Amino acid sequence: MPNQFSDEGHSYIGMWVTRDGYIRHELLPNGRYDEARGNKLSAYQGTYTITENHIDYVDDTGFTADGDFRNDVLYHAGMILYREIK
Repeated sequence: MPNQFSDEGHSYIGMWVTRDGYIRHELLPNGRYDEARGNKLSAYQGTYTITENHIDYVDDTGFTADGDFRNDVLYHAGMILYREIK
């Protein structure tokens, strides 16, 4: 089971979005993610693991990527994603 919590005890589960809202990563509590791009829902899906403040993604086609959480911001593949607050 992936570690879902940062050193501070905050969960990274939830929706992360680029400032313009075009890219949306939903980190699900079951260790899966669903990424939407623009109007394309579920553009990419797969699994993720979190170790401390680092996230590793493996999409369902086998493509891998990673990122880091810093100050409640996700830096991933040249993108900056912010926690969506509802």
